[in-house]
Amino acid sequence: MSGVLDRTKIYVGGSWIDSQGTGRIDVLNPATEEVIARVAEGTPEDVDRAAAAARAAFPSWSTLSGKERGEYLAKAATTINGRVEDLTALVSRDMGMPLGFAKQIQIGMPAANLASFAEIAATYDFDAHELGNSQIVREPIGVVGAITPWNFPLHQVVLKVGGALAAGCTVVLKPTEVAPLITYALADVFDEIGLPAGVFNLISGYGPVVGEAIAGHPDIDMVSFTGSTRAGKRVAVVAAETIKKVALELGGKSANVILDDADLTKAVTDGVAKCFMNSGQTCSALTRMLVPSDKVQEAAAIAAEVAGNYSVGDPTSASSMLGPLVNSNQFKKVRNYIEQGIADGARAVLDGRETGQDSGYFVGPTVFAGVTEDMTIAKEEIFGPVLSIMGYQDEDDAVRIANGTVYGLAAGVWSGDQERADRVARQLRAGQVEVNGGAFNINAPFGGYKQSGVGREAGVLGVEEFLEIKSIQR
Repeated sequence: MSGVLDRTKIYVGGSWIDSQGTGRIDVLNPATEEVIARVAEGTPEDVDRAAAAARAAFPSWSTLSGKERGEYLAKAATTINGRVEDLTALVSRDMGMPLGFAKQIQIGMPAANLASFAEIAATYDFDAHELGNSQIVREPIGVVGAITPWNFPLHQVVLKVGGALAAGCTVVLKPTEVAPLITYALADVFDEIGLPAGVFNLISGYGPVVGEAIAGHPDIDMVSFTGSTRAGKRVAVVAAETIKKVALELGGKSANVILDDADLTKAVTDGVAKCFMNSGQTCSALTRMLVPSDKVQEAAAIAAEVAGNYSVGDPTSASSMLGPLVNSNQFKKVRNYIEQGIADGARAVLDGRETGQDSGYFVGPTVFAGVTEDMTIAKEEIFGPVLSIMGYQDEDDAVRIANGTVYGLAAGVWSGDQERADRVARQLRAGQVEVNGGAFNINAPFGGYKQSGVGREAGVLGVEEFLEIKSIQR
């Protein structure tokens, strides 16, 4: 097939080499449903080779100074920033986010994180703490296995790989097989800047094969996974066989608590944006909007009007705000959730099932009102542009509903009283709470409570996640 990119090699020991397997995985453009690339269907034997290369590279990489490691990360960030337009077009074609958003979020944000990790590596004091006759030192944990998702296919890689490399670890990465091309571009960058052989290794493939081989490999000291809670539980089980450390960033069903003294129009408008970013394919999306029961209808009307202006279409069009969902499975799943919401008695004030697109996996903005706690759409992660508006009786009831989920990744609080908003934010069992639309901070620790995961990514704590602690008594 003409125009199909051939990326059927894996990156091991500083070189692009053939996989031990002969299988190939088609990569589709979700806006056109056309095959745009093929990658290797990796094997456990490929993981063996990558783990051996990472293990061999670890002694020299881990003993470089933090400043020296940071210089490589800084070069990578600079190289990415010099190719923003091309990389934006690549990631948009790969996973469907409109170009205008993809430039800032899918490329700009991970480049900034790489630069941040470079600075942390250069300035972090690994031997800073003393306790009595003990020196407490922090050392890289070893070889890190990273398994990453398709919704932010570069950013989620950078949070793991950048943090691990800054800490002095070496890495074996399995990127998403659904939207892997931007990760291949990162491997090209690492190769171009001369990152030492074996420090970073990439094996494409399926989770049940390559992912499980990484999670259970005896020469891999830690596994860091981002994806569904179901898959994360499996990673933890497999990793337990070798007693390796596990970091998990999993699902969410995040609540946006709009208190009775908030500016309703402002809060709902911002809440719609926080739910629909990346076509709702965001683990921390604020998908449950909690408003006073007597304001549900008003909030629903505002949300429907705002969401109705979210144009759906070709990611290359400047007017598109919502691109396609990533593949046919996600498309079917989201439509099924919409149908389930209607069947359960929720009121669809805006139904996005029909978008008028001739091809592609498009679902339009969808707003439900009258959603109750027992409904499927109030409990399960949908991962699409679907907002559920729920009523509460008072502040305590709002907190109870917000916390009444197995997840705890993110949340939001809106109030005209800053002190009140902060008080409620502290009661929410979530790893990240934004108050009155507070901006996302790329250096703040990111991760969840409960079944949203274990561990933190980004910033200093995102580097410390890959460090062991040693006490030296004198």
